[in-house]
Amino acid sequence: MSEPAFVERSRYYLAYEYPTKIRLALEPLDETTIWKRETPESNSIGNLLLHLAGNVREWVVSGIGGEPSDRNRAQEFAVSSGFTKSELLSDLASSVRDADKILSRVSEADLDREVSIQGRDTTVLAAVYHVVEHFSMHTGQIIMLAKMYSARPIRFYDDAGGTAIPLWGGTERMGSKS
Repeated sequence: MSEPAFVERSRYYLAYEYPTKIRLALEPLDETTIWKRETPESNSIGNLLLHLAGNVREWVVSGIGGEPSDRNRAQEFAVSSGFTKSELLSDLASSVRDADKILSRVSEADLDREVSIQGRDTTVLAAVYHVVEHFSMHTGQIIMLAKMYSARPIRFYDDAGGTAIPLWGGTERMGSKS
């Protein structure tokens, strides 16, 4: 059975579009800025990157794929330094690659399979939906912070002529093979 369109599109967002936008947004930022917090209660870009990597690994690699999990979610937010921008992006890329391998094997029949993640009973479909939604939300936060901290504009689209044309190569149509 072929991969469902929902999973195919989810893989595109998780493995390509969102990480690409994060990487591009972080290019102009230095190492100190990655760990900047506006308030003690807020998260830095570094915290959000650690959190995304942990979430993807726990929900997809462990929750759907059955691999063991040793995630310490609270620690993702407690860290205030110690990882470079390159290390954080590499860790996120590793989590995303591992998740993409799991998702590449998900069939239509798998979507209704029940799984337990973070003590919650859910389905594969709901878990994938959660991970994409969660990744999207934090990607937006990372981009917003990067735009606040960057000395140069961060743009992803050329809006000339009223059509948003991706500047980063994201020309795949919704629903097309990624």
